[in-house]
Amino acid sequence: MLVKKIIFLFAISLTTAISWNCNLLKKVGDINLFSIEDDKALGLQVSKQIESDPKQFPVLPEKGNEEAYKYIRGLTTQLLRSGKVAHANEFDWKVNIIKDDKTLNAFAVPGGHLYVYTGLIQYLDSEDQLAGVMGHEIAHAAERHSTQQMTKLYGLDALRQIATGNKDPGMLEQLAVGLASLKFSRSHEAEADEQSVIYLCSSSLNAAGAAGFFEKMKGKGGSPPEFLSTHPDPGNRIKDIRAKAKSLGCRGSKTNKTEYDKIKKLLK
Repeated sequence: MLVKKIIFLFAISLTTAISWNCNLLKKVGDINLFSIEDDKALGLQVSKQIESDPKQFPVLPEKGNEEAYKYIRGLTTQLLRSGKVAHANEFDWKVNIIKDDKTLNAFAVPGGHLYVYTGLIQYLDSEDQLAGVMGHEIAHAAERHSTQQMTKLYGLDALRQIATGNKDPGMLEQLAVGLASLKFSRSHEAEADEQSVIYLCSSSLNAAGAAGFFEKMKGKGGSPPEFLSTHPDPGNRIKDIRAKAKSLGCRGSKTNKTEYDKIKKLLK
């Protein structure tokens, strides 16, 4: 009900904007019609739904896994304190670990809710690689890619229907629940890769850590993780990530493999 109310009130505020310019509908894919508060509220709702479905999303309990959570949240804090993350002080930036050793994935929903699978942690070789992937996911939330995609998918017409009372339950459900499964565009994926380097550039870690993940995926058979689906060529991403680190003059080189291996052993 909270999300429906938020979306309804938000849509009402847009009805006066619809008459601004008839060309606005054509440009709606380039803008974000959702506010920062909308991102936070929608993300909170999705997060609650994820955590209420332990069969599909078996969140690792805090109790007994304190060290693993401290480590993951420490990496998140390091990225947020880079001074380069948009909305670093506005979003919640809550991090959960999902106990699923077969899934190589991580994802973010609006408002800074982050989820990292144990399968991904076990698959990676070092801290810089995980930090690179986490930076990529933080960028999706910070740059508000999910609500940009929602704006592109639904546009002003759909929001106007909500405001005028012609509410489509299926659409409302997708707005509230489908955020975690939205596919990002190639430009969003490229931006997230770039931002990951920017976040890590001032740290002691290898700023091109995400490239290590793509190197591993390049030689792996089978289907790629969801966040590779819209930009599946690891070779291009490796090249672009390293080029960005070089252009920024990033000097960090640490991988912290020893510390990372300790965390991997704790999760077995």
